[in-house]
Amino acid sequence: MAMVAAHLVLMSATGWVAQSAFKPRAIRTSPPVMMPLGVPKVAYRPPGAQGADWVDLYNRMYRERILFLGRQVDDEIANQMIGIMLYLDSEDNSKTISMYINSPGGSVTSGFAMFDTFRHIKSDVSTINIGLAASMGSFLLMGGTKGKRLALPHSRTMIHQPAMGGMQGQAEDIKVMAEQILTMKSKIVHYYASLCGQPREKVELDIDRDNFLSAYEAAEYGLVDRVIVTPS
Repeated sequence: MAMVAAHLVLMSATGWVAQSAFKPRAIRTSPPVMMPLGVPKVAYRPPGAQGADWVDLYNRMYRERILFLGRQVDDEIANQMIGIMLYLDSEDNSKTISMYINSPGGSVTSGFAMFDTFRHIKSDVSTINIGLAASMGSFLLMGGTKGKRLALPHSRTMIHQPAMGGMQGQAEDIKVMAEQILTMKSKIVHYYASLCGQPREKVELDIDRDNFLSAYEAAEYGLVDRVIVTPS
């Protein structure tokens, strides 16, 4: 049945003065255009260059020796961070490399690779907790250069023992994996104790379950050296 437009008739004291029709509004079929989300680009002019290039924000930060760990620790991000640290160290090892951490943790082996690189390069590595440094994230936070391990006031740190889920295979294979977990735990306890200045027995007790600390509690524990407070 064809649609009949409704008419509105307006009446005045002198008679019919106006007549108009309401037509149905066309339905939008195409989705609205959304602003694309992604890594923003900023202008950067290399020394000696006449013009500026557009580079993504994180590449611009790397050029200022600023690294950002804002995801789960895995082989991909570890390899990228290690490559950048090695390059910056070869370029100028007298300047500090700053790593901002907001990570839920992740792979123990990938985290140890980054931790060993901290200790391998000559440049100081300043670690800054800007949100959550949990699990291997807290380990990397603690692994920065003494005196340059920092935390923002509302950041949180979580320490716990390593875990490995989904173990399958023959009994001997499971036994080997269990031994590897215990070896990793022993190393983690050793570094938490030595770099935080805590007794080994206390660390073993503290990491038995998820243990969350505020920024000031992390500083008292020795995970960071101080809390960054901006004067109001």
